[in-house]
Amino acid sequence: MANHVSSLKRARQTEKRTAVNRANRSRVRTSLRSLREALTKGDAKAAQEQYRETVSTLDKSVQKGVFHKNTVSRYKARLNARVKALATA
Repeated sequence: MANHVSSLKRARQTEKRTAVNRANRSRVRTSLRSLREALTKGDAKAAQEQYRETVSTLDKSVQKGVFHKNTVSRYKARLNARVKALATA
């Protein structure tokens, strides 16, 4: 455990930051899970609506530094392809 005042402060800051990052990551995972469930159910309208919410959540996660922008771009592209495939089917 830290002994110096500055290292104690850093430990406190790290705990707070970790909690924020964990909450943001959890929010993204929940949104992705909801979208994947909508896709497996086969409801195109619900999947489209959930896709919009998921994209918003993913974009916010990039701003907050949870994910890299290229990772999110890849997620969005793959999810959009699945939503489109469901809509045309």
